[in-house]
Amino acid sequence: MGLFSANNSYLGIDIGSFSIKLVELTKKKGKMELSTYAFSENKKIFTDSGWLKDSEYVVKIIEKLYEESGATGKMAVSTIPSFSVFSSIINLHNVNKKDMDSAIEWEAKKLIPLPLEEMALGSEIIKGADNKKNTKVFLTGSPKKLIKKYINIFRRTDINLSSLETETFSLIRSLVGSDKSTLVLIQIGSSNTDISIIQEGIPILNRSIDIGGLAITKAISNSLNVGLPRAEQFKIDLGINIGGSGGDVIPKTIATSINSIINEIKYLLNLYNNSRQGDKAGANVEKIILTGGSAMLPNLVDYLSKSLNMNVIIGDPWSRISYPSELKPVLEEVGPRFAIAIGSAIKGIK
Repeated sequence: MGLFSANNSYLGIDIGSFSIKLVELTKKKGKMELSTYAFSENKKIFTDSGWLKDSEYVVKIIEKLYEESGATGKMAVSTIPSFSVFSSIINLHNVNKKDMDSAIEWEAKKLIPLPLEEMALGSEIIKGADNKKNTKVFLTGSPKKLIKKYINIFRRTDINLSSLETETFSLIRSLVGSDKSTLVLIQIGSSNTDISIIQEGIPILNRSIDIGGLAITKAISNSLNVGLPRAEQFKIDLGINIGGSGGDVIPKTIATSINSIINEIKYLLNLYNNSRQGDKAGANVEKIILTGGSAMLPNLVDYLSKSLNMNVIIGDPWSRISYPSELKPVLEEVGPRFAIAIGSAIKGIK
C-alpha cells in the first residue's frame, strides 16, 4: 500500500538500462508528499543487454511495480537517456519571433549529425527573448524511434504518459531546484556517466561516456578473476582507496575506472572556462552534485573532491518532499537512484 492517499498525484518512472524506478508524489496544501516508491533491478544486470531491448518485459515490470507499491495515480512523466539526446545552446542574431522556428531548424541542420526527419526537435529561449540582436536558445534533438518505443511501452500499461523529457532536466528539477549558481551535475548510472555544467538551471555543456557502475564491476572481475556478482560486492564493500598505499588491488582497479570519469569532468571544465574568457567573473563553477546508483560508492566523494580540488556533494532529491521521518535512513540510501524518477514526478505534479 502507498504511504498516503494519492487522489491528486503524479508518477515519475525512470526506465534505466538495468533498473526501473517508480515514484508517486501527492500535492497537499501546496506541499509535495511521497505517496509511494518502488524499484526493480534486472536479474540479467550482468549482461550487456539493457531492458529497452525487451519492451514487453519492461511493460510487465512497470505494471508489477505499480501494483505492488500501491500507487493510485494514472498520469506519469518519464525520461529519455541523456546520452541519446543531442543538445546545444545556439545564438540567433536579428531574428524576429515569426522567423524563430525556421531559424532554429536551420541551425539544427548544421549541428545535429542525423537527418532532421529522424529527430524530434525541442527548443527553449533561455536568454534575451525580447532582444532581436541576440537570442539564446537551448536546442534538443531526440530520435523519433526511441520516443516511439517509450510511447508504445506506456500504451500497453494502464498508465498515461503525459510527458517525456531528457533525464538531465529531471535531475535539475530534483537536485538543483531554484539554485541559480553554476555547478557540475554528474550522474553515474549502470552503463553510462552523464556530466553536465548547469548555469541558472540550464545544462549549457554536456558529456556522456560509456563508463558506469557496471564497467567498474567488470574491471574488478577481470583483475581478480571472480564472477561479476562477487565483484559487485567487492566494489560496494571496499570503494576507493584514497590513502594512496597502492597495496590493495581492488580499490586500485576501481580508481582506474573512476579516473576516466575524472578526465571527462576536467575536459568539460576546461571547455567551459575557455568559453567564458572575457565574461563576468561571477560564473565560476561552485560545486559538483553527484547522483546515480554508484554515487554512494565508499570514499567516492572524497576522491573526486581531492582529484578535482572542488566541493563535491551527493544530491538529495528528497529535500523538498515530505515523508515519514522513520523512512529517512532508507530514503537517504536510495536517494541517488531515485533522483530522475523524483524529478519526473515533480514535473507532473507542479
